[in-house]
Amino acid sequence: MKTLFEKLLLNVGPLMAAVLIRFIYFCLRKELVNFKYLEELWGSGCNVIFATWHDQLLLIPPVYSGNSAKVLISSSKDGELIARTVAHFSIGAIRGSSSRGGREALVEMKALANEPVDLGITPDGPKGPRHVAKFGVVQLARVTGRPIVPLAFVCSRGHRFNSWDKFLLPFPWGRAVYRVGKPLYAIDNESAEDFQSRVQQALLENTAQASSYLKKYDLSAI
Repeated sequence: MKTLFEKLLLNVGPLMAAVLIRFIYFCLRKELVNFKYLEELWGSGCNVIFATWHDQLLLIPPVYSGNSAKVLISSSKDGELIARTVAHFSIGAIRGSSSRGGREALVEMKALANEPVDLGITPDGPKGPRHVAKFGVVQLARVTGRPIVPLAFVCSRGHRFNSWDKFLLPFPWGRAVYRVGKPLYAIDNESAEDFQSRVQQALLENTAQASSYLKKYDLSAI
């Protein structure tokens, strides 16, 4: 019975999740802030490395408007569900994490950097600490020369799960803000630690700015 349930979950669950995500996205009153940075980069033929905190990622797939993207997803069973779900948004998956298959995944992402594909990564995944950027995204940017683009999602209504990342489930009909931060490039002679610090600060600031944007409507981010 367990095997049958797991097969059913893997085959039906992702489709149901994708339908739910699209429904919530459609019902939200959305604001897209600073997406000009992406338009300028894509217009110049530059593909990017998206960096989004783990708790904010549920509603990221439907807002993506680039030509092609692949995201780093854990090799776990939960990761398989996520990979199959994002496939419904024409987003590919690179399987691995800082704890499982990370080196192989990083090699694959480096190889993809030579192709017209945007890359996505959750710098604090898959197990935290929450909102602490690890070195994976920094290493990828340093090796490929691609810019890291902070992408934040906040909303006024939703539920925070009691998980390590306080994962966010937005509720329909709330107000939401997607905010893109300024692209971050690796600097010659800059240490990996200093670059990591810049990325960390930029991600935190981008989320804070997205939350502040809701205040114009007298709302607070959940």
